[in-house]
Amino acid sequence: MSSASRRTTPHAPAVIGIDVATASVRTVCVDGQGRVLAEARGELPPPVRTAAGTSEQDARSWWPAVRSVLRRTTGALPRGGREVIAVAVSATSGTIVPTGTDGVPLGPALMYDDRRAADANAGAQRAGSARWDALGLSVGPTAALGRAVWCLRTYGSALRQVLHTPEVVGRALTGRPVATDWSHALKSGYDARAAEWAHEVFDAFDFPLALLPSVRAPATEAGVVGPEAAEATGLHQGCSVRLGMTDGCAGQIATGAVEPGRFVGVLGTTYVLKGVSADLVRDATGAFYSHRHPDGWWLPGGASNTGGECLADVAPARLPALDAAAAARGPASYVRYPLCREGERFPFVSGAARGFELGRPRDEADAHRAALEGVAFVERLALDRVERLGVPVLGPLHAAGGGSRSPVWTTIRATVLDRPIRVVERAETAFGAALLAASGTLHEDLAASAAAMVHRGALVEPVPEERPALDDAYGRFVTALSERGWLPAD
Repeated sequence: MSSASRRTTPHAPAVIGIDVATASVRTVCVDGQGRVLAEARGELPPPVRTAAGTSEQDARSWWPAVRSVLRRTTGALPRGGREVIAVAVSATSGTIVPTGTDGVPLGPALMYDDRRAADANAGAQRAGSARWDALGLSVGPTAALGRAVWCLRTYGSALRQVLHTPEVVGRALTGRPVATDWSHALKSGYDARAAEWAHEVFDAFDFPLALLPSVRAPATEAGVVGPEAAEATGLHQGCSVRLGMTDGCAGQIATGAVEPGRFVGVLGTTYVLKGVSADLVRDATGAFYSHRHPDGWWLPGGASNTGGECLADVAPARLPALDAAAAARGPASYVRYPLCREGERFPFVSGAARGFELGRPRDEADAHRAALEGVAFVERLALDRVERLGVPVLGPLHAAGGGSRSPVWTTIRATVLDRPIRVVERAETAFGAALLAASGTLHEDLAASAAAMVHRGALVEPVPEERPALDDAYGRFVTALSERGWLPAD
């Protein structure tokens, strides 16, 4: 654990964001200016995954881990946690747990990547096709909706509710059942536009809606910290427990991209584009889908199978030297689509897609440069797709993820996009959860929280002299995708 206090008074109110990730729990405590006062991390047992596609985790491990990291976080604060006025919980999207009497888990949590209910999800897609089409959504094989049906079929009358991770933690914090937010509920079958569960789908499975939690907007209050949790965590009794959002949405919020037209490109193992639009975006190809913004706008986004994974075979210690050589060389001599898997899901959907090269590298530096450019071409194609769907992209693109820590790669991305890129300091789920906790407590709303608390990072500008060569390479890249029949007709 590490903690810091930066030019703030001991009595300044603060909030805590809690991130229940796959392998760990993280907390970050910040004041109203976004200054980090304390943070902590604790381990979770790894999910148990099988060749049959199941993925499980002991849900009973969540609260002890959260309790421990909260205790360490509050213990590092000047007033021992009494200055914390609100907390919010974010977690993986689509992880659910069957619970019985008093919210006790009946079995392990079914993780976001669990495929045991693929057949039920296919049925849910058919039963709610009109609704999903209107929302621009599809029910994939790992959707939580089908796994909720599996829970009823497995546990029968013993099942009292199917909960997401934040409701399990929220109940422990407050001492009573809490609502879910419409972000965590999305993959469980919640229609945020109509403000209702997809009742016709659940009716088709004879699944009572009473088994699902009530749903409210993110950042609203779910309850307050009860006496038992106060004693266990160091939070004061009566501290507000606010609703969070999924890890991906919270990570977006952490960049400050919270108003219409603002987008963030997250470059990790894969590339993810997320943004804000005033209206719901419907993509007929299924590459793009939207969460709902806490303030009623929409959060369109998509996740590629392409990204930093293309550098997985390079030893991390060698990357700085390769980056330097790629920067000195300038634009690559050939075009590369650095897809390492079978199939692509964004910015186009094609099971037939495979990585390719148009030409051959002159040397290792040339190959490295072509890989960096190839991911940037995917990013440009994604932004082009967004704008063709009628969504404006305003100002600099916010950047997050491990790949964004490479100045060379970020400069290539800015040049390919012909748009400045702002690299944000703390684009992480726990910080995004803290912004949600601050919304309506430290600040009026989410936009005000982001404006006050997100620190502006470095702005990376395009390199004009490299633009013509990269434009030409991008044109060849798009032509190759089209000739292979992978791009949509529009």
